[in-house]
Amino acid sequence: MAKTPVAKPAEPAKKRKTSPGEFIRQVRAEGSKVVWPTWGETVQTSIFVGIMMLILSLFFLGVDTAFGAIMRWLLTLA
Repeated sequence: MAKTPVAKPAEPAKKRKTSPGEFIRQVRAEGSKVVWPTWGETVQTSIFVGIMMLILSLFFLGVDTAFGAIMRWLLTLA
């Protein structure tokens, strides 16, 4: 059988340093591509986060209370 030649990995091209001015231009160009949320979307998301925070805090309060009661009961057995 003939051996197939194995290609050597290409050496990475050396990148030149970006000047601060060019960096700022690139940041502005990328920032202009972002689709920013509307005011209504921001308010809706904030309300959703607040409701979820309330629900999860009540859930974890219940779980913590239940585990505390179980631990107190187990410690009375000892």
